[in-house]
Amino acid sequence: MTFFLLTRNLLALKTSRYYTSATVFDSPFNLLHFLNLSSTHESLRLTKQAHARVFFLGFTQSPFLASKLLSLYASFGHSTESKIVFDSVKDKNVYLWNTMINGYLKSYSYVEAFDLFCKMGGSNVKPDDFTLATVSKVAGEIRDLVAGKLVHCHSIKTGFVLDIVVSNSLISMYGKCGEFEGMKNVFDEMCERNVGSWNALISGYSNSGDWRMVKNLWEVVKNMQLNGMKLDGFTISSLLPLSGGEGTWGCSYGRELHCYILKNELDSGIGSDVHLGCCLIDMYSKSGKVSMGRSVFDRMGFRNVYAWTAMINGYIENGDFEEALILFQKMQLNDGIEPNKVSLVSVLPGCSSYAGLVAGKQIHGYTIRKELTSDVALCNALIDMYSKCGSLNSARRVFDKGLFRKDAISWSSMICGYGLHGKGEEAISLYNQMLLLGDKPDMITVVGVLSACGRSGLVNEGLHFYNTITNEYGMKPTVEICACVVDMLGRSGQLDQALDFIETMPVEPGPSVWGALVNASVMHGNIELQELAHRFLIHLEPENPSNFVSLSNLHASSKRWDVVAGLRKMMKEKGLKKAPGCSWISINGKTHCFYVADKAHPLSALIYEMLDDLIFIMKGAGYPIDFKESSPITSC
Repeated sequence: MTFFLLTRNLLALKTSRYYTSATVFDSPFNLLHFLNLSSTHESLRLTKQAHARVFFLGFTQSPFLASKLLSLYASFGHSTESKIVFDSVKDKNVYLWNTMINGYLKSYSYVEAFDLFCKMGGSNVKPDDFTLATVSKVAGEIRDLVAGKLVHCHSIKTGFVLDIVVSNSLISMYGKCGEFEGMKNVFDEMCERNVGSWNALISGYSNSGDWRMVKNLWEVVKNMQLNGMKLDGFTISSLLPLSGGEGTWGCSYGRELHCYILKNELDSGIGSDVHLGCCLIDMYSKSGKVSMGRSVFDRMGFRNVYAWTAMINGYIENGDFEEALILFQKMQLNDGIEPNKVSLVSVLPGCSSYAGLVAGKQIHGYTIRKELTSDVALCNALIDMYSKCGSLNSARRVFDKGLFRKDAISWSSMICGYGLHGKGEEAISLYNQMLLLGDKPDMITVVGVLSACGRSGLVNEGLHFYNTITNEYGMKPTVEICACVVDMLGRSGQLDQALDFIETMPVEPGPSVWGALVNASVMHGNIELQELAHRFLIHLEPENPSNFVSLSNLHASSKRWDVVAGLRKMMKEKGLKKAPGCSWISINGKTHCFYVADKAHPLSALIYEMLDDLIFIMKGAGYPIDFKESSPITSC
């Protein structure tokens, strides 16, 4: 009868529109069920009602109810309430300590978690295997090797190091702290291993960033299988990032892993389909095979916001901004999925590169409605989008009035926005403001200021700034920074000084440096220097067709047809073909694309007629227009 009444009241609470206190829960057993109901419905209000009931009935010293309350408050991110419950219990058992430490871990309060572990050592309660595994994970998350070693010593002293879960946690901790020798030692000393042990070892090596360790990882995977362990979803998700883009193994290994997933039906479990699907989409996208990533996406049985975001980001990374924006709309209209902060940050570069200001403003409006304006990454992306769309005032409003705490990327984004539009004085002023607030410049900030100086003709200010960051801040100039200096000198017509700077610069000049000299030489008509820079570009980038095309056009303008023919032949032998240039404009929500000598547009006749009129007006106004007969090559 009691069970029937409890069930009836639980159903009443479940179906009620407004949750209210229920006086039927007058025993610890019934209150525990009430708390389970709160967990099922993820209701903070029910949790607080249950807490009030526990306090009212005098059950605050019940370890079971206290542990459940702690866990619930932690799941809602309410660490303060968790601590109140914890402190109210006088006779704490090990489960209560573990729940509180684990709650801090879940809410990313790592320092508090370790501090509580230290306090636990001073009490009469001894840590168990769950405690040590949890605190070991905490040490790994904060990359504190000293704390991790302390936990390891305690595990050895108490004998819990023999526990598989504790050892697996120690392996993971050493891997995250970059202590790979210690990681391997724990693994080798284990009396018994499970799949989690191998996964922790593989994850440590794959995230090391050391190619010498990563290149032997395939042997570790083979040994895992020889020891009778089957690769699971976690194993595959650790290996897939190494197979995409600039990964050590290349896409062929990624396709093998994809086949393994399908053969062993690893994508059939609840949640695993989404996780592995996201990893596969990311791997194929980074390898430039976005169509294969889309095939994985289309075949997924269930797609959440993370799957949609992975696919959108794949299109953005491969330059297909139109498809990214179409997919972003489908996510909301077709599947009814609301974008999260990561989705918005992923799609904003597509707005700045393709759709124009209208789509970017719509996303900005969405962030305001959803009260996401305190997220620093999202605000930084908005600043970048507005700057690239030409709306510097909007970018500055986000920068000044946003509720987010500015980081180095925030300052760099705004400074680079000024640099992009040649606002040198504004960039320097904002840079000085950043210094006054105690923030130090990074490479991107420096590039932004130098670009702004170069585009504004502030050569002396730019050179002074370059000397300041190298002498006062001890920053080592990078190729990108040096390229900005060359561009700045070249734009002002100081081509000899630019060449002298290249010859004495502290790093080896790369394509961006010689490219800056090419642009400056073209701007000021210095054919000799232009040809010199082109030769270095071809030497540095022998597979870049643009370098050959540009040099060929230079020789064609001088009617050196023999050299042009030689370059054509060289391109043909190398199999190089330059993609035609493309520009676009968005009008009334529709994007119009144009290629070189394009007549595919339905209004091309009117467009060329307008172009002829503009040329006539420019000539009449005295603007120099270069229509030298040449034989430029756009393809071979």
